[in-house]
Amino acid sequence: MKPDTHNLKISHRDKILFPTSAITKYDMIKYYINIANYMLPYLYDRPLTMQRFPEGISKTGFFQKNEPTYFPDWITTKKIKKVDGWVNHVICNTEETLIYLVNQEVLTFHIALSQIDKIDYPNKLVFDLDPPNGNFDLAIKAAKALRYLLEEELELSTYVMTTGSRGLHVVTPLNREENFDEVHEFSKMVATYISTKNSKEFTTAIRKVKRNGRLYIDYLRNSYAQTSVAPFSVRAIEHAPIATPLNWDELNDNTLHAQSYTINNIFKKLEKEGNPWIDFELNCKSIAKSKIQLKKLIDNI
Repeated sequence: MKPDTHNLKISHRDKILFPTSAITKYDMIKYYINIANYMLPYLYDRPLTMQRFPEGISKTGFFQKNEPTYFPDWITTKKIKKVDGWVNHVICNTEETLIYLVNQEVLTFHIALSQIDKIDYPNKLVFDLDPPNGNFDLAIKAAKALRYLLEEELELSTYVMTTGSRGLHVVTPLNREENFDEVHEFSKMVATYISTKNSKEFTTAIRKVKRNGRLYIDYLRNSYAQTSVAPFSVRAIEHAPIATPLNWDELNDNTLHAQSYTINNIFKKLEKEGNPWIDFELNCKSIAKSKIQLKKLIDNI
């Protein structure tokens, strides 16, 4: 392990966190050390929600937003307002912090859509595509439909990743000119338009009983204090699948599924292809013009 300035000690390194696949805490530590340079840019200055599994994934685990009182002073935190007060979020900008958190059995990292210097203004837009009945082909079809609309019709950039769980995320970088209310409204318009144009396959019905086997285009993450799973984060599922940024052409691979990449094969992919999201921050745009274009499309339905 790399030396650090805080004498970070790894405890219970042989603890089994994934019982069937026999993945230990130290396996998690090694993974996050090796992925840190890829992952940290996506965590930078973002309020963190930690998903912890002190007894391994066979137990439910828990989500934690507030920094525990026993965390060391060198962990960076930021108080962020909520409806009825404040939350003291951990900010994970360094490898040391990342490894400290994994040593606390944080397996999955969920991040805000905005950064602490401009907390009310998201710099990304996220659509969560969680397919019904494991129909991953439908998630791919929805992702491609979103890409066409956002890129070809609305002149925005799009990126795609497996969630490591069941579906895909389609993500658009924003330049922080619009606040969460404006971005939420736009994301709802996008989801509604796509669902209206493809009403037999996609829906915006929040209640599952109204979906009738259609894929729900989830735009609700585009709200203040909501989160999405961080790129390269491990999921609490056997074999430790990874939320993996993809090239768009990978969606044409009929062997692809939401858990295709794990701690055991992600580095082979990265060595071969690099990070397909490397230019994410270079493609941030305002949604102002896109919103006007989208309203015209909606009027013509």
